[in-house]
Amino acid sequence: MEEKLRTGVDYYPEHWDKSLWKSDVELMKEAGVNIVRMAEFAWSRLEPSEGEYSFGWLDEIISMFSDAGIEVFLCTPTSTPPQWLFEKYPEVIQAGSDGKRIPIGIRGHRCLNSPVYRSLSEKIITKLVERYRDNPSVIGYQIDNELEANHCYCSVCEEKYREWARQKFKSIEELNRAYGNNVWSGEFSSFSQFKLPYGLHQSWLNPSHTLDFHRFASDSTVDYVNFQLNIIKSIDKDALVTTNNWLCENMPCFYDLFEKLDFVSYDNYPPVKLPEDNETLYSHAFHLDLMRGIKRKNFWIMEQLSGITGGWAPMSQTVRPGMLKGYALQAVAHGADAVLHFRWRTAVSGAEMFWHGIIDHSNVPGRRFEEFKQLCSEIARYSGLAGSQVKNNIAILYSAESEYALKLQPQTEGMYYFGQLKSWHDAFTSIGTGVDIISEKEDISGYNIIIAPMMFITNKETMDNLYNAAASGAVVILTCRSGVKDSFNKCIMQPLPTVFAELAGVNISEYDPVGDRRLGLKITSSEWEGHFKEPGQQHLCTQWCDLVECKSAVPLAEYEEEFYKGVPAVTHNNYGSGNVYYIGTVLDRKSYVAFAKMAAQKSGIRYIENLPFGIEVTYRYQSCLEAENKECKTWQFVFNNTLSKQEVTINGKSINLEPFGMDISILK
Repeated sequence: MEEKLRTGVDYYPEHWDKSLWKSDVELMKEAGVNIVRMAEFAWSRLEPSEGEYSFGWLDEIISMFSDAGIEVFLCTPTSTPPQWLFEKYPEVIQAGSDGKRIPIGIRGHRCLNSPVYRSLSEKIITKLVERYRDNPSVIGYQIDNELEANHCYCSVCEEKYREWARQKFKSIEELNRAYGNNVWSGEFSSFSQFKLPYGLHQSWLNPSHTLDFHRFASDSTVDYVNFQLNIIKSIDKDALVTTNNWLCENMPCFYDLFEKLDFVSYDNYPPVKLPEDNETLYSHAFHLDLMRGIKRKNFWIMEQLSGITGGWAPMSQTVRPGMLKGYALQAVAHGADAVLHFRWRTAVSGAEMFWHGIIDHSNVPGRRFEEFKQLCSEIARYSGLAGSQVKNNIAILYSAESEYALKLQPQTEGMYYFGQLKSWHDAFTSIGTGVDIISEKEDISGYNIIIAPMMFITNKETMDNLYNAAASGAVVILTCRSGVKDSFNKCIMQPLPTVFAELAGVNISEYDPVGDRRLGLKITSSEWEGHFKEPGQQHLCTQWCDLVECKSAVPLAEYEEEFYKGVPAVTHNNYGSGNVYYIGTVLDRKSYVAFAKMAAQKSGIRYIENLPFGIEVTYRYQSCLEAENKECKTWQFVFNNTLSKQEVTINGKSINLEPFGMDISILK
């Protein structure tokens, strides 16, 4: 497959009269589009009734794109089963937590474990791939659409879940011990009594049971993706295969989901209305780094913000000048090798008719179209970027299990797992250092700084990796709510942070879930204090207060209020040849940024001292092997993620940036 940067759109020819197709293709070619994604929701048009297939219309539009030199990425249309399927096979409809079939509406609502549904899916996928496997313009397939973990409560899922538990626990006694079923008389005497966690109030159920159900639901979705992958690859082994994802309510484990797929794809909708305060974090750099870290390689954007969003919610503001291009280039800067905008033209019917595309309902190309053309032209000028990679020596560990467990049992008002990850990511981004966000179970031996926020659910692999990294000289940062639970989502009966106590050199005598309250915090470390722009200013903490007892650690900050005034809140410990920090509270933004500078200095990582607010600096590196013994290139991206013009000096170069402007240069 040709290595190049791809810029394109999502196109739904089945929504439009054929008289528009030719002019659409011509206008796309004029704009610089080199790839389109199609057939995502077109099952009813491809199979109007069971066993009756209609591919002529798709043949026709693919041929038009082929003649224009535009690649096609098709989708398996299984996210939207036709109405005839639901009518004829109602058993495929997903069941809610009350055990009843849910209203089918228009989109999704099918059980991914249903053997009937899989059989029908296999038939349409087979027909699709067989038809286009020899078409050079069709380069790959997106599996389904924005898949969530299969939280279905039908009888098929219940039996599969029961078998899943049998394989995991071997005996009902082992399951009872693991779940702590002696509480509320919840012990099972046989697996026949083991059922799905029914009930509208999931937080009242056994958290061990509900977390395991989510693991099963995630495994079910992964199995469904691999089921489709195997069909596609058995017919067209050279096709690129992915699925698109977003940060949904019931996320499957990303690392399992994409393990066998060719690359990660993400649907990227950065904010169009920026917050007025400087504490609220809004940059999608976090999301992009999370996507790149799933397979630790470059990724695609399958849906990119094109205009006003809205449909089931009131419409947002429109995208400001520079946003459409700037946000797309931000994705490229963080490792996207393709950016496809959703959508080409705004729909005139359906639930998403006010989720705007590049062209409005008027069908008259306007400001956003012209900006899209500029984007395509600019990316085409940087074709040498293809094959370059993003490499960083700072890692944030993401735990899918901790994230879901904290959804099941929120710890305090306003405290969210992703909020902690975003704060640390923002801190290092604010000083111009790149960050990888990777699985907690990944190899971390190559990183100088490892941040492990809220390791709520513990596992031995992660624990050993963190101890070994610190012993070998890395900076390791731990936070409050770490070491709370074992792998079965039960509390560990040891002083917090339990398995991390030796690493951090602290014990937690007590804690206070303060929620949205803000308390004074006194920085006692001159090293940390010296990295603030205005040393001596007031510092605040919020949400959570661990009352820290130092064992081998030394305090860096202490509380200034409540009965624990003077008690350590932040500490430093020497472990092996490394440095371990424990943050027992949630800091304000300026404190995180100053802390990031201290950690970077401690580990010998270069950073930018006075980077203006909202300026993001990232790098992509060309490998010497790909350069064929020529000079390897380093691409520097400087992005102004604000509504104001800004000037910044980096590496001796003065750069003036419009709102959402991006400066791209090659460093010698």
